[in-house]
Amino acid sequence: MSLSGNGSNLQAIIDALKDGEIKNAIIVRVISNRMKAFGLQRAKEAGIPTLYHNLKKFGEHSPQHQDDIQLRENYDKALADLVLQDQPHLVVCAGWMHIVSPAFLDPLERARVHAINLHPALPGAFNGLNAIERAHQAFLDGSITKTGVMIHYVISEVDAGEPLVIKELDIMKEETREQLEQRMHSLEWVSIVQGVQLALSNLPSADPKIPE
Repeated sequence: MSLSGNGSNLQAIIDALKDGEIKNAIIVRVISNRMKAFGLQRAKEAGIPTLYHNLKKFGEHSPQHQDDIQLRENYDKALADLVLQDQPHLVVCAGWMHIVSPAFLDPLERARVHAINLHPALPGAFNGLNAIERAHQAFLDGSITKTGVMIHYVISEVDAGEPLVIKELDIMKEETREQLEQRMHSLEWVSIVQGVQLALSNLPSADPKIPE
């Protein structure tokens, strides 16, 4: 599993595994690109191996003649190598603040490893960063009445892969952005568990493992 922040979606999966809601699966590793991500602490408390893989740190140990595009591609290739060392069947990106390139996705595809991502918006709406904030502003502007959460397969286009789970949420009148964010997070925890369940059921292999 990969994450960059608090790891509340990781915790939802840990709890679902413990409760038997997600069956026949384990989280083999949690990877973060931020050293102080609280999700790493959640993983350690659950006895899950962790790994820190940061673009800036990676660049400090890379050839100086690389441009930004080359650096990101090499970082993504190294990330894929690290992921595949654990021989997972599924990669779950939940709060992973890094856009992956084909340099990451192609090795996973060759190894028949699926990757899914959580995005706090409906398909085609507010792709990319700050989706909840942008949805709230669009509601205030009178452009929308609802937002939602989707779990989708990861492709090179940002937040544009085939959806596995789509859950809508009506935005409430006079609701603050912070209030909307909290309701969205609650919906995310349900959605990520359902998304993992569906992704596992779609796997070609019979003994799935989940890296985050």
